Amino acid sequence: QVQLTESGGGLVQTGGSLRLSCAHSALTFTNYVMGWFREAPGKEREFVAAITWSERITTYADSVKGRFTLSTDNAKKTGYLQMNALKPEDTAVYYCAAKLRGQKNYVVWGQGTPVTVSS
Repeated sequence: QVQLTESGGGLVQTGGSLRLSCAHSALTFTNYVMGWFREAPGKEREFVAAITWSERITTYADSVKGRFTLSTDNAKKTGYLQMNALKPEDTAVYYCAAKLRGQKNYVVWGQGTPVTVSS
C-alpha cells in the first residue's frame, strides 16, 4: 500500500511563497499520477494541480495557473508544489493524492498540511 507524507505548510503573508512536499513510499511511481487538492473552511475539497510522474505532464486549476508550479524528484521519491504570489483565498488544508494512470479516482491520500495566507 502506497503511503504519502506531506510537509511544508505554514503561515505566510499575501504575496509570499511556500513549497509543499509530498513523499511517496512506493518502490516505483512510474505509472502514477500525483495530484494536489485543497479544502478551505466551509468549502468542498477542490482540485489544485496534478502531474504524471513519468512524463511530467501537468494540469492546473485556473485559480492557480501562473502562480503554482509542480515538480518531481524521482531520487527523493518526492513531488513538490511551489506556490508563489499567495492570496488569502489560497488558505486551506492541502492534500496530495495518488492514482494510477487511467484511474478515475485518487485512491491514496496524504494527511494534509495547512496553509494560511494572511492579508
